[in-house]
Amino acid sequence: MKTNDSFRMDISRHIWETRYRAAGEADIRGSWRRVAQAIALAEGDARDQWAERFYALLDDFRFLPGGRILAGAGTGHRVTLFNCFVMGEIADDLEHIFEALKEGALTMQHGGGVGYDFSTLRPAGMVAEATGTIASGPVSFMHIWDAMCATMLSTGARRGAMMATLRCDHPDIETFVDAKRDPAVLRHFNLSVQVSDAFMAAVANDTDWPLVFPLHPDHPEGERLAAPPLRVLHEGAAADGTVIQRRWTGTAAPVPCRVQRTVKARGLWQRILRAAYDTAEPGVLFVDAINRDNTLAERETLTATNPCGEIPLPPYGACDLGSLNLTAFVASPFAADARLDLDALADAARLAVRFLDNVIDVSRYPLPAQAAEARLKRRIGLGVTGLADALVLLGLRYDNEDARRLAAQAMQTVRDASYRASVELAREKGAFPAFECGAFLASGFAARLPTGIRDAIATHGIRNSHLLAIAPAGTISLLANNLSSGIEPVFAAEAARRVLQADGCYRTHSVIDYAWQRWHEQGGSAAPPAFVEAQQLDPLAHLNMQAALQPYVDNAISKTINVAADLPFERFENLYRQAHALGLKGCTVFRPNPVTGAILSEPAAGERVQCCGIEREAD
Repeated sequence: MKTNDSFRMDISRHIWETRYRAAGEADIRGSWRRVAQAIALAEGDARDQWAERFYALLDDFRFLPGGRILAGAGTGHRVTLFNCFVMGEIADDLEHIFEALKEGALTMQHGGGVGYDFSTLRPAGMVAEATGTIASGPVSFMHIWDAMCATMLSTGARRGAMMATLRCDHPDIETFVDAKRDPAVLRHFNLSVQVSDAFMAAVANDTDWPLVFPLHPDHPEGERLAAPPLRVLHEGAAADGTVIQRRWTGTAAPVPCRVQRTVKARGLWQRILRAAYDTAEPGVLFVDAINRDNTLAERETLTATNPCGEIPLPPYGACDLGSLNLTAFVASPFAADARLDLDALADAARLAVRFLDNVIDVSRYPLPAQAAEARLKRRIGLGVTGLADALVLLGLRYDNEDARRLAAQAMQTVRDASYRASVELAREKGAFPAFECGAFLASGFAARLPTGIRDAIATHGIRNSHLLAIAPAGTISLLANNLSSGIEPVFAAEAARRVLQADGCYRTHSVIDYAWQRWHEQGGSAAPPAFVEAQQLDPLAHLNMQAALQPYVDNAISKTINVAADLPFERFENLYRQAHALGLKGCTVFRPNPVTGAILSEPAAGERVQCCGIEREAD
């Protein structure tokens, strides 16, 4: 174990050396200095002053920028500083499909992961109006993306990631849901179903659910129906062949859609969750909750996310991520008077907002459309990591109500400090160009802000359309001496952890949890009093922690609920129903299974390395 520098463990040094170290850097302080100076270039004549402030923020792992920032800022390499992007809408013709593929490849080449909504592609078996050819369906085209990703990222210490989403009323939804039952298929994708409130109501009422697809704009029936506005049918049965109005991906208003066939809503829901139970995918995105909360709901409809799900994004939107390390703000750890220094946390949050806002100005962008979108709305995603370890240092069990209350208080502190900092930045540098005060303040999230912050936004505007996201922070938390990742519970006191190397192979390290280390370094014996491992927790404890923090997060939360292999399916299914009832924006439950194995397990000999698995390589 390393004790003479910033690294307590060999794995942390290994990650720095293989992923984040630039040429000539003797230690990680050199990396922090490089990053601070690069991000401060956006400050003009005051850049030296801000570089010192940013260095102090990074020092001792107090703030962990997204991995692309650590790896790329100040290196001179032609890379993006954004972890991930949602790509543009895929128009339903071959030319635009392959143009979208090219844009994805260019983005991955610069180091960014990609997310797509494939709902715009015609279902398998549908005849194309223009050519008379028969469509092969969105899943068939996903295989082309999968092969591209495998080719682009066949080696290297960091795997790219892709997210694919599909609407729950798309006629190919069942093919999408079952796609990864074959362990050799779509290994470079995470999959999520866009689940609507209407669908959940149909599940609850055990009613029929129509699977539909828009008529081609040139279809005679489409032209006839487009003239007089029809009642929008959101739920309930409709006979096969019926034409109904429904808002579709990429449309600003309802469009004529033909019912291709009808299924039982409850049967489709069971199929989604059986696949998740058996293969750990798909996840679900509660898209109505996402869009109700969106501060830009008046100008965009969100249907896709970055690969780990913490930032729902419009076409060409980008993830500008960073996490505050909560363990760094615990005073008197393990003592009777241990406390979380909320004032220091707020100060760090304000500085981190400025740091991430500057990233928008100093980063390269793989595509001009991505640069335009980032600068128009200036989205950032500041979150927290090390929550579970901070709770241990404070003497609070992860599944305790006091722990959830403290976590919510910490996230509320980050929210309020971040929004105030963004208002101050608007006063200094201007509001984001797409800012419209009335619509912004009327959004679901902004309506919950304290009156003083709302009044300040009304007076001065705000620099960033979105400010908060809780990412998995898996790799950067390992870098910071094996902190508990994001808001996940401690996985284990001690474990064997595999890390990808530059040659594409894994190297296994013995790791010790950060709080466990601190406890024993201070002379503690056995386990810290509040220490609990993930496998000892009821699955509802995961869900309740996510629900406690979601009201203070304007983007979303990446959270994996790890459950035992022998968890009954009925309890597994109930977690998703509870997640929807609690107003969460998404839900991912991981159960060890024959397709994906156990979390953090070694790949079998000769197994092809996957781009994005349960270890969440997106950071």
